[in-house]
Amino acid sequence: MGYNSFLYLGAFLPAVLVLYQLTPEKYRKYTLLAFSWTYFFLLSRFLVLYLILTSVFVYVLGLWMGRKKEGEPPKARKTRRARLATFGVLVLFGILLVVKYSRFVAGTINSIRIAHAMKPFDILKIAVPVGISYYTLEAAGYLLEVKWKRIKPERDFVKLALFLGFFPQTMEGPIARYQDTADQLVSGKDLQSEDLRDGSVRILWGLFKKMVIADRLNTLVATFYNYHANFSGAMTLTAGIAYTLQLYMDFSGTCDIIIGSAQLFGICLPENFRQPFFSQSASEFWRRWHISLGVWLKTYVFYPVSVSGLSMRWMKFSKERFGKYISRVGEAAIALFPVWLFNGIWHGPQWNYLVYGMYYFVLLLLETILEPAKTEFYRVLGLRKDALFFRVFRTVRTLCVIVLGEMFFRADGLRTGLSMVKSIFGAPQFSMLRDGTLLHMGLDPGDFAAILLGTVIVIIYDCLREKGIRPGELLQNKSAALRWSAYYALIFAVIIFGAYGPGYQQVDMIYAGF
Repeated sequence: MGYNSFLYLGAFLPAVLVLYQLTPEKYRKYTLLAFSWTYFFLLSRFLVLYLILTSVFVYVLGLWMGRKKEGEPPKARKTRRARLATFGVLVLFGILLVVKYSRFVAGTINSIRIAHAMKPFDILKIAVPVGISYYTLEAAGYLLEVKWKRIKPERDFVKLALFLGFFPQTMEGPIARYQDTADQLVSGKDLQSEDLRDGSVRILWGLFKKMVIADRLNTLVATFYNYHANFSGAMTLTAGIAYTLQLYMDFSGTCDIIIGSAQLFGICLPENFRQPFFSQSASEFWRRWHISLGVWLKTYVFYPVSVSGLSMRWMKFSKERFGKYISRVGEAAIALFPVWLFNGIWHGPQWNYLVYGMYYFVLLLLETILEPAKTEFYRVLGLRKDALFFRVFRTVRTLCVIVLGEMFFRADGLRTGLSMVKSIFGAPQFSMLRDGTLLHMGLDPGDFAAILLGTVIVIIYDCLREKGIRPGELLQNKSAALRWSAYYALIFAVIIFGAYGPGYQQVDMIYAGF
């Protein structure tokens, strides 16, 4: 029951809204939690026990961390709190690693054993609960916030359990901090007409991006990646661009549905995208793409490593011997490496995800290394860094970096990714783009027209957002006739041009698999 399914949008979500409103205000948090766990049960059956036990574990550990023992010195209390937080985080990520990565590790070991003519051992199959990557990060973040005394341990179990298991966030996030959403989830306020309107429009906009553009592109992308060896470098580049567009429309569209679903209840979830393709550097791209994951990594990995003993010792050692520049580069490497290693591993048990993480580690470290040289280049030549030519150049360069990274991200293994890159720079054969090959990849001219028109509409929308204009608010200031014309246009666009029905199979949400 994906967020774009009729069962979710036409039955489950309306049922939750009706019963939520009928429930007395002080009991509405129980209604939300009951439906959240029910939704998780419908997705994963009895694997909902992972979520429930995680909630109980974090709740009890948080209370234990906040317990004040009579006569206990403040330093001893701080040490105990830190040890309990470390224990909790290790348990949470230990479970995640066993559940998601044990088969990958065992399979890698078996490959080595087979290569040395040794008998492979049996691999234990472990069911992976939907959403475990997301609620594990939220649970770990909660424990660390309690450790740092940014929040008090939560004594209301329902509030904490709802924070970890709120049903719109189950499969794809966004990953929230406890202090950002917990109070909203248990406020129990009445449904408001403005929230119902704005949430519904946000859901429709997400359906438009996913069903009209992303799900159509899936046919072309899947065909190419299944038979990539049969295509030229030009087709490889085209498929890389198509997948980058598909991933953005799928993930951002699903996030729109998620945020819109929460908005129906008056709950504001963190945004996950901010026009990422307008970025002028790799680091800016990651400030705009999957924002909630980036904020989590910055808060709970980057900053702690930056102020760790290892980082402090390096700074003291390197400044005395090598100067500020080398010291700064080394400090960046020490802090960035675990961030991007974690990023790659978090996405899943495949080598291409690890390469994807290291790819951005190298790029962001290069930005740090080259920053003084770039600044000097502009100064010596008397050039304006914000001139239109340089902004366009940096944007195009960053788009190339993004597409190359996503090619590895989608490729079935490191070897396949390298082979694809080699074909682009080896024998591009642009004739394949003109000889009708694209029309034999599951899409007809009508499909390409729908993709192109839909993409243009999204680009216009993102351009307005980039200029600080909110199209939704702009529309509210127009006449009722114009507003409802826009709403109906969006509804009929999804109904008429959405990729569903005969000839199409329902496409799973991409990031639900991470």
